[in-house]
Amino acid sequence: MRLSKNSEGYTNYIKNVKKDKRKVLIYQILLLVGFIILWEVLADFKIINTFLFSKPSDIYLLFIDYLKNGELLKHVGISVYETLLGLIIGTVLGILVAISLWWSDGLSKILDPFLVVLNALPKTALAPIIIVWAGAGIIGIVVTAVTISVVVTILSAYNYFTNVDEEKMKMLKSFGATKGQILCKLIIPSNIGNLINLTKINIGMAWVGVIVGEFLVSRAGIGYLIVYGSQVFKLDLVMMGVFVLAFCAWIMYEILNIIEKIYNSRR
Repeated sequence: MRLSKNSEGYTNYIKNVKKDKRKVLIYQILLLVGFIILWEVLADFKIINTFLFSKPSDIYLLFIDYLKNGELLKHVGISVYETLLGLIIGTVLGILVAISLWWSDGLSKILDPFLVVLNALPKTALAPIIIVWAGAGIIGIVVTAVTISVVVTILSAYNYFTNVDEEKMKMLKSFGATKGQILCKLIIPSNIGNLINLTKINIGMAWVGVIVGEFLVSRAGIGYLIVYGSQVFKLDLVMMGVFVLAFCAWIMYEILNIIEKIYNSRR
């Protein structure tokens, strides 16, 4: 029996769901605020070394300075641009290769051991070689980000495609559906949610590739701020870069969450 949206039970259920979400959000905010206050207090009372750990008030003041002189927006803009390029190229390329593997059983058997080996390689350790091959600057950084995310995307997306309900595929084949029709009408639509979740994972992968690339060759970006701050022992700058990086990644993740909610509401 389907529950009516106007029924009292459904209304109470929605209220409880919203109440639980608010409660979780409050706990998350309290945890974050409590951590920052504890950090500030420990630094003020010299329990932790501010030279090594800095403190929230100093990080905030530095953040305001960088925001006012425009330096922060420049560095954030460069890193976000590189990350978006790496994320889009890595995800789209990975999905296209996964579709090719699903389409051709022979190709999937040939490439399977190579993909497993590539996935096992420490891509961040190979970043210097990748940048030498691809070139310094934005191109090398984006290629590093793509390299880190593309293999995971291929393996995950291919696994999603091959695990679609076999009975549905047989039904479509019995009606004479071509492989292209099965792909467009069943495989892709039934895995939209999985592909959105895969993109969420790739956000972190792309940021790792961009930050590692900026550590090595960049003269701008969040990774450059972090590595420069560590080189001159300015931990305020390092911690500010880390917090800005976390905030940017969170914003991108939340945007995908909104897209996912819109998709689920229209299903």
